[in-house]
Amino acid sequence: MKKIVALMLMAGLIFISSVSAQIRKIPAAATSAFTTKFPDAKNVSWTDKITAFEADFDMDTHHYQSSFNSKGEWKKTEKTITEDEVPIMVKDGLAKSKYTEWKITSWKEVTYKDGKLEYRLFAKKTDIQKKYLYFNDKGQLLRDTITL
Repeated sequence: MKKIVALMLMAGLIFISSVSAQIRKIPAAATSAFTTKFPDAKNVSWTDKITAFEADFDMDTHHYQSSFNSKGEWKKTEKTITEDEVPIMVKDGLAKSKYTEWKITSWKEVTYKDGKLEYRLFAKKTDIQKKYLYFNDKGQLLRDTITL
């Protein structure tokens, strides 16, 4: 019995040390690029998303999430917006789509490094049927993705 407890304890310690070893420090290049791009950002917090470093922050009465790579290159920024801030073309596109009866619980404006602008809506029909809907500024549904 003591051997089993000792083995379980060792396994737990190994797991904990391997998890903590995966946490990387946010690169100075990313934080510097962020400060340059968003000098008025408030309440900034960083997360390591493995493929990018993500800054969550507030600015101009909105909440944002912005992604940078380890070299400090900006990848994209998501701005949380209200339904009232969504362009009428996007609302019309949603109304004409097969998701017209789904409940929209989140609205985001996503700007990519190539200048492309999309609107990402979180749509829910049931507790099981949930999707992200991506529209361009002309109201065309670009894609939908299943969410967990």
